[in-house]
Amino acid sequence: MINNLPKNYDPKAFEDHIYQYWMEKDYFKAEVNPQKDPYCIVLPPPNITGQLHLGHALDHTLQDVLIRFKRMQGFETLWQPGTDHASIATEVKVVEKIRNEEGLTKQDLGREEFLKRAWQWRDEYGRVIVEQMKRLGNSCDWSRERFTMDQGCNDAVTEVFIQLYEKGLIYRGNRIINWCPECKTSLSDAEVEHEEKEGHFWHIKYPIKDSDEFLEIATTRPETMLGDTAIAVNPEDDRYKHLIGKTAVLPLMNREIPIVADDYVDPEFGTGAVKITPAHDPNDFEIGLRHDLPQIVVMKEDATINAKGGKYEGLARYEARKQIVKDLEELGLLVHAKERSHSVGQCYRCDTVVEPMTSDQWFVKMEPLAGPAIEAVKSSEIKFIPQRFDKIYLHWLENIKDWCISRQLWWGHRIPAYYCEDCGEMIVSKEAPTSCNKCQSSSMKQDEDVLDTWFSSALWPFSTLGWPDKAKELEYFYPTDVLVTGYDIIFFWVVRMAFSGIEFMKEVPFKHVFVHGLVRDAQGRKMSKSLGNGVDPLEIIDQYGADALRYTLVTGNSPGNDIRFHMERLEASRNFANKLWNATRFVLMNLEEEEISLHQVQDHLNIADQWIVSRLNEVTKEVTENMEKFELGLALQKTYDFIWSEYCDWYIELAKNRLYGEDADKKKAAQYTLTYVLESILKLLHPFMPFITEEIWQSIPNFKDSAITAPWPKYKEEEKNPAAEEKMNLIMEAIKNIRNLRAEMNVAPSRKAKLLVWTPKEEVKTIIQEGEQYFVALAGISEIQFVNNKDEVPSDAVSTVVQGGELFLPLEDLIDIAKEIERLQKEKVKLEGEIKRVKGKLSNEGFTKKAPAHLIEEERQKGAKYEEMLQTVLDRIEILNKK
Repeated sequence: MINNLPKNYDPKAFEDHIYQYWMEKDYFKAEVNPQKDPYCIVLPPPNITGQLHLGHALDHTLQDVLIRFKRMQGFETLWQPGTDHASIATEVKVVEKIRNEEGLTKQDLGREEFLKRAWQWRDEYGRVIVEQMKRLGNSCDWSRERFTMDQGCNDAVTEVFIQLYEKGLIYRGNRIINWCPECKTSLSDAEVEHEEKEGHFWHIKYPIKDSDEFLEIATTRPETMLGDTAIAVNPEDDRYKHLIGKTAVLPLMNREIPIVADDYVDPEFGTGAVKITPAHDPNDFEIGLRHDLPQIVVMKEDATINAKGGKYEGLARYEARKQIVKDLEELGLLVHAKERSHSVGQCYRCDTVVEPMTSDQWFVKMEPLAGPAIEAVKSSEIKFIPQRFDKIYLHWLENIKDWCISRQLWWGHRIPAYYCEDCGEMIVSKEAPTSCNKCQSSSMKQDEDVLDTWFSSALWPFSTLGWPDKAKELEYFYPTDVLVTGYDIIFFWVVRMAFSGIEFMKEVPFKHVFVHGLVRDAQGRKMSKSLGNGVDPLEIIDQYGADALRYTLVTGNSPGNDIRFHMERLEASRNFANKLWNATRFVLMNLEEEEISLHQVQDHLNIADQWIVSRLNEVTKEVTENMEKFELGLALQKTYDFIWSEYCDWYIELAKNRLYGEDADKKKAAQYTLTYVLESILKLLHPFMPFITEEIWQSIPNFKDSAITAPWPKYKEEEKNPAAEEKMNLIMEAIKNIRNLRAEMNVAPSRKAKLLVWTPKEEVKTIIQEGEQYFVALAGISEIQFVNNKDEVPSDAVSTVVQGGELFLPLEDLIDIAKEIERLQKEKVKLEGEIKRVKGKLSNEGFTKKAPAHLIEEERQKGAKYEEMLQTVLDRIEILNKK
């Protein structure tokens, strides 16, 4: 007997040491190996400000499942790990820490000292999430871990910037951008989240100069009128044709502004006349360029009104709004205010409403880069799973605007542009120039801004593999095989990696984009701090183990769809692990040390052995196909069903009589089959539940090396045995039906009964004879008798139908009739009492008038249930009394 597993399944006892074992053995390491096909996934780098959350746990589990699967299939697998510097988020955290601990601002410290603190933050807190990823079981090659601001990534970022600049695809210009007044930086369009909010449409009169006329303008942002430089109308709008070319007087500012004609204006929308504020609205900005209108920025970085806002200077934007509306009303220029729901842009980091405004920023010209990225998806060089998500990708790229890449922050990749402080000449260079090319002055100053975080993340698939150097890893592992990501960052990250990879590597960065949904709470709500419905994965791992968390996240998961996280499902996941653990202990306790070969037992394998091996073979084929199609939830479900239902609930039970018997050959056949199937089970389950499968693997003396390096099971045509499956399906169906009959009649498990079988088919008779030992062991059958005619069957026998025949159990074998009648009489009295109680309650007006409707309905349902149960009892008594 072998017993290397503790009695109780306790993941805390082994998960940490199993991970250390993998690390010590270098099982996660990837090498350039021309003898193997490469398979590479790059980990979406989590922010160094972050902590592992359920979204990470899902994303990482799916990647780990794929990488472990491919490793077992014999690929040279690289799961490239790393973390992201996360400019805005990290800077906010460091600023808060300095303010809270030292009472200082970053300006008090100065740029150099502030950056020292930021790196200290990274060293202190940036490692936290990496250690948490290890607890989840991530089999990344940690020897290759990267950081988006390490020297290699920094070199790649600088090289990309300079190449794009030299091609004319990066430029500096004064354009409308999204400004976050809280983070005090520009944002790209992708970093602005839009939300429907209730607001107002204020209708305002703009007087026409030297006239009694006025134009009625509608706006949701009255405070921006301080920067109006025109009114636009449609040139075909007969209402306003006579006003085109004239001027209006801007209320409150008393500044004259022209009335221009522009096709952009929709005569059917609002009043058909639009205030134009080129410095504070993207559409107005374009109109302003067409009509050469001045741009008047009326807000400071913190969204307070600046000196150009006249008497409103110093007011916060919403305070200014209130005052402006009040003043317009007093002047008789406010027509009315209509309530209106409209889309409001918010900073994706702090939820502050962004302010569109013109600013000198750096931009990437997107149209030339977007074209090849669009074609890559249309030609299926990049395939989305599920395919429907290519619509988000294509819609974003087909409507792309130039990308604002500069950020008014200190933490990040500083823009490699230098300015002469004497003549203003700009030089873009990898190294800081010692003097100006134009005037030879040595007073050169670097651009203060840093690059958008997504600029460096866009290069991740190739910068992490050594680019811009011609690294052997880059040649071997690029393009990567699959990107696993949530649908919420397709336009943030996926599109940027696509056009960057094609531009600089001349190949797509990945062949597949495997899109998963969000993890929501049990009610389908997004998890958030405000709702208090977040779940800490580390707490789950502490309580249930990493395998149970991974199992819960993958079960029922289908590509692209959100999942609801139910805490009670963790119990079911742990129960499954416990079931496998106990099944393995049973197998171990019934094994000897010697290894048994197929050759030794070939002639002694019975129908149950052949059935379970055939089923394993078919399940292996199905699971492998599901894995290849990224249907990981389906693959896990099939693995679970086979382990729980077919191996544990059936085969182990079917094998017991041989394991406990005296026939050595039959015993060896059962032992061989148990371990042969268990070995494949552990392999199939390993990608999903790596810790328990490894711990079990190590406990079985004859299993070689490690579960993580074990070869993935393959379908074998010679193990396909439909005849054995058909026979066992009939036997199992019959046993289940007999068990159900016994359960319905409350027959004690110890009470044996004769089984009478009627069948016109000789093959069914043969199968039942072949399975007699299983009927005796699992269905409480004392003996099997075959009848030629149903008339031979006692009239009181209970029966069940199986394919090709009918099974009968004599009633007198199943129960003591007198005792059963006595028991049923007691049940009858009890049910009659319950029915009387319910009727009394429902006839009581005090209850029916005061009780809530749902309680009254509950009582009615109880009454109906008791009536039905009573009728069943009465029918049984009547049958038994005839005996």
